[in-house]
Amino acid sequence: MLDGFQESFREEAYELLNNLEQALLELEDRPDDVDLVSAVFRSMHTIKGSASMFGFDEISEFTHHVETMLDDVRNGRLGVSRQLIDLTLESRDHIRGMLEEPDDPSIPKRSRDLMDRLHHVVAVGRGEEREPLSLDADVSTEVIGGHEALGDPLPTATAATDSGVRATWHIRFVPHPDIGVNGTNPLLLLSELHELGDCTVVADTRGIPAFDAPELHQAHVSWDIFVTTSQGSGAVRDVFMFVEDQCELTVRLIDEIDFSDEGEYKRLGQILVDRGVVDEDVVREAVSGQKRLGEVLVGRGVDEYEVETALQEQEHVRRTRQKVQTEAAASSIRVQSDKLDELVDLVGELVTLQARLTQTVSGMGGEVSTISENFERLVGELRDHTMSIRMLPISTSFSRFRRLVRDLSRELGKDVELVTEGGETELDKTVIERLHDPLVHVIRNSIDHGIEMPEVRRAAGKPSAGTVALRARHVGANVEVRIEDDGAGLNRDRIREKAVERGVISADAQISDSDLLDVVFAPGFSTAGAVTTVSGRGVGMDVVRKEVENIGGTVSLESTPGEGTAIVMSIPLTLAIIDGLLVRIGGERFVVPLSNVEECIEYRRGREDDGVVANRGTLLPVIDLRREFGIAADRPEIEQAVVVETGIGTVGFVVDAVIGDHQTVIKNLGQVYQHVEGVSGATILGDGDVALILDVQRLAAGKGHELRNA
Repeated sequence: MLDGFQESFREEAYELLNNLEQALLELEDRPDDVDLVSAVFRSMHTIKGSASMFGFDEISEFTHHVETMLDDVRNGRLGVSRQLIDLTLESRDHIRGMLEEPDDPSIPKRSRDLMDRLHHVVAVGRGEEREPLSLDADVSTEVIGGHEALGDPLPTATAATDSGVRATWHIRFVPHPDIGVNGTNPLLLLSELHELGDCTVVADTRGIPAFDAPELHQAHVSWDIFVTTSQGSGAVRDVFMFVEDQCELTVRLIDEIDFSDEGEYKRLGQILVDRGVVDEDVVREAVSGQKRLGEVLVGRGVDEYEVETALQEQEHVRRTRQKVQTEAAASSIRVQSDKLDELVDLVGELVTLQARLTQTVSGMGGEVSTISENFERLVGELRDHTMSIRMLPISTSFSRFRRLVRDLSRELGKDVELVTEGGETELDKTVIERLHDPLVHVIRNSIDHGIEMPEVRRAAGKPSAGTVALRARHVGANVEVRIEDDGAGLNRDRIREKAVERGVISADAQISDSDLLDVVFAPGFSTAGAVTTVSGRGVGMDVVRKEVENIGGTVSLESTPGEGTAIVMSIPLTLAIIDGLLVRIGGERFVVPLSNVEECIEYRRGREDDGVVANRGTLLPVIDLRREFGIAADRPEIEQAVVVETGIGTVGFVVDAVIGDHQTVIKNLGQVYQHVEGVSGATILGDGDVALILDVQRLAAGKGHELRNA
């Protein structure tokens, strides 16, 4: 049982460490952002607490020292510097190493070395007089005080100052007696507070006079309100915007919701001490008795209303925290990826069975046909929902590269900024995982070969800092990923020289610019003058193309001298179940990915097959699949050309007949057939036969020159 909990902790810790890395990289750019400081501290605090709970004592002990340093940053005793960011990132990597290889004998020594450096940074920081991190002026005066007295950490008003972080505020609203003269109704203000979030209102009626008092028409009621909202202190104060000069108003942050918080909140005595109602010594003396604390304090002269509002505050925060925990548990659930893979496999089998059922009952009519149609509809919905579970935003991959860009640019002595766009674009998690290594290769090449040294950039009239951009967008049923840099661009002469030297092209070859750039993807090709730790061994771009093509994608190059280079990848959304177009050639059937199909047209052969067909006023290159796969059978008088968009242009695939749409469950061909050109997999049809899935990108590669010039 404990092993299961420890494995769950590891999964959560990896996620927290990734979040920590991203927050640290953002903090390096915005060192005064107190929200980021709080996020970094919370991640480390959660890791420490969970590690201790599940028996990872070494991690808990080490993380405690990092947390101490971050607590000094959070409280303004230590400033954010590059040295601090470097040290925290190094500590983050060390924690990950302890999770991945807990038996590594070098861990204790590395832990001691890092702890010594952490202590040194903290000691130096505490010995300097530094200004505290700046907080919003309004909120900094509203933070509740006195927490250090009973060991409760001081809650910060950092993240709560802006919208998006749920926090609880204590509002004391005491209207002036004549507030109603100009028509103001305080009850409407309370109603507006209710619209901000969960709200508890306590009315102070102690000031109401006797019924026959002459000032009965004046306002004598005040209120203590506890409101939990994600809209920040500004939204709370805006409610009272027009009556601020007609009341006494106090707004204090009393709790900031963290998903790691438990339902327990401060005790009654702590709340009253924080408010300044009683002294800490009085509370300690009162709790030593057997009576309830509230009764004891009231008996000692503490205002009963103050005790009541403290109890209301305690209950409100407890209820709110419990609600947040319940919502968090209900809104998401952690599932192992292999279980999702098994689910997709089962849905795939169900799709195959549904196709067989549809074919079996075709033409029967009656109730059996109706049942089959309803079953097909339900299977389609199940397929779509199952596939959507596996879809993740590509930002989960993009975010990993900020650390790569930071470390590599510093290693090479360059100043490089990473820009990302379209991170919300979704891809199958398997595709994202397989896309990671190609992206690493391309980004390393962009920084090493593309971005110039700062002095070279300044001499060329460019900013000294270079930019690498990762952009993603949907293009039909594919996702286009662009990796762009604003460097020097590719040197065509150098590429041609190296290509001739390696025998890739002949010295007198006349090739187009696009074909010349395509030489970069040749195995072992490199223009680097020397081998470094980053590049120069000729391993990289050919691996990129191979990996992307293995997932059914394409790669192309764009480059402008002096302005930069772009690598463009076109990636399929999923590798499990796709919509396909079933076609027939002789007695064989094939599947064309429907996302690539534009239209189907008739194809009549002329006296000479010149490899093109007229389509909408242009000549469209065609590929005779019968010839490609060596299928011996009589040709029909009128064939069909399936017009397909590939990464390098549009091409027509000539087939005997188009059968129709087909939900295609992709099956691997296995080791024996993995090197077969022109097919990317297979699927089982309703009658039990196997149909090959065409790899339209590789089939079109042979027509590359014609497609680029079409």
